[in-house]
Amino acid sequence: MSLLFEPYRIRNKAVAILEKFLGIFPLYSFFRKTKSDEYPITFSIWYNQKLRGINGSAYWPVHPSSLVKFQHKVKIGKHSYPGYQSGCFINGSNGIIIGDYTYFGTNVGLMSSNHDVHDLRNLISTSPIQIGNYNWVGMNSVILPGVDLGDFTIVGAGSVVTKSFSEGYCIIAGNPAKIIRHLDPKECMKYEKNTQCIGYLSISEFEIRKEQILKDIWSI
Repeated sequence: MSLLFEPYRIRNKAVAILEKFLGIFPLYSFFRKTKSDEYPITFSIWYNQKLRGINGSAYWPVHPSSLVKFQHKVKIGKHSYPGYQSGCFINGSNGIIIGDYTYFGTNVGLMSSNHDVHDLRNLISTSPIQIGNYNWVGMNSVILPGVDLGDFTIVGAGSVVTKSFSEGYCIIAGNPAKIIRHLDPKECMKYEKNTQCIGYLSISEFEIRKEQILKDIWSI
């Protein structure tokens, strides 16, 4: 069995060496700066995203099986990377604003716009999706246009979120999602992690990009 997996070990070691080498150069410093992050930028993600052009306009790492549309209207926070997991669909046409330390499972859908039921060629303009800090959106969940989720909102797997839970500090689940448990704010832990860059951007670059994204979203 060890011989069977030997090529994979060799490949993984070679990739790790390549990432370390590239990380020396300022242009590719994100390999080094995100290495210890929960969701690091790996060579595979970078290759598919920036060389093959799959979700190439997104400024954060996205799995090649996920799809992000209207990336310029999606504002992420520190360590919040929608689409990093496989099979996600993020439509930012009406804007998506995400806070810090918010995690997304596989096959999550963030749908900031919907079709006009009288003319399916047209999309309806609405408020952006807003997702706060320290949230978790479980596997196979869908968040629909205009939804606002406050801090410490946990979305159970397979949920369809059709309305806002702006106050946060709750667990919601179901179709349509409803509160199944309230969380005690005193027990919810706020934390900070060392952040050297946000996705492919330095902190200063992100601040500039963030202001432009928010301007574009609220001018819709």
